[in-house]
Amino acid sequence: MPSSRQNSRGCGWARRSSGKSISAAASSSTPPSWMMKPPGFDPSKQYPVLFFVYGGPGSQTVLDSWGGATYLWHLLLTQRGIIVASVDNRGTGARGRAWRKIIYGQLGVIETQDQAAAARAIATRPYVDPKRVGIWGWSYGGFMTLNALTQAPDVYRMGIAVAPVTHWKYYDTIYTERYNGLPQDNAAGYDKGSPLTYAKNLRGRLLIVHGSGDDNVHFENTLAMVNAFVDANRPFSLMVYPNRNHGIYGGNTRQHLYTLLTKFVEDNLPAATTTGGTRAALP
Repeated sequence: MPSSRQNSRGCGWARRSSGKSISAAASSSTPPSWMMKPPGFDPSKQYPVLFFVYGGPGSQTVLDSWGGATYLWHLLLTQRGIIVASVDNRGTGARGRAWRKIIYGQLGVIETQDQAAAARAIATRPYVDPKRVGIWGWSYGGFMTLNALTQAPDVYRMGIAVAPVTHWKYYDTIYTERYNGLPQDNAAGYDKGSPLTYAKNLRGRLLIVHGSGDDNVHFENTLAMVNAFVDANRPFSLMVYPNRNHGIYGGNTRQHLYTLLTKFVEDNLPAATTTGGTRAALP
């Protein structure tokens, strides 16, 4: 599973701030982070926050590099009045061996704790509405989004999981066993980090997106998650792109995809209000 490099500097359109760290109480260390604020940011208002997550072993989203289309979409969201932020949880790269290896044998556990702690921390800031916090990610980030909504359901109002792993028994052995060991030796670790285990906890609005022809994260991952939510009687939304692969592109696919994602974010993370003012109805 390739790591995701999806962020950049403001490049003259919007300023991405990394000066004030987003603390993660789950760890004694402060993880790397960045934040993009809307143009004309007004600290007297309360803004929704959408976290962008990848979080996989050795990866980084907090990089001083161009992030391509994903950065441009994040920029669009800031122009719609939404703060976008990202945090590199424990297990990601460039922080030393101990930081990287702590997730061994329990993929999805430590990472989710750190992401939820960061979301709780940012929600204490006066310009953030703690009832309008969301998260989204692709691939490992989709896995993290599902875990965030099911392991920390009190934190997140909504989430978007694109092409998510839902249990590591469904992913390829050369990647999975490197970080989680053999399933026969670590069955508890495989289950503990799987959102299938926590499906009954879902409370926020959730959109799952997957290409049925995904040859990286196979479509059976999403089908297993669908069955788990159905068994738990939890509502969610699903979009399947027939025969699209892990990148979900081809023809008009990307335009349709990002139109769908934008509408879901705007519907479930309504824009900023004056502190103490009327907010959109919560689910």
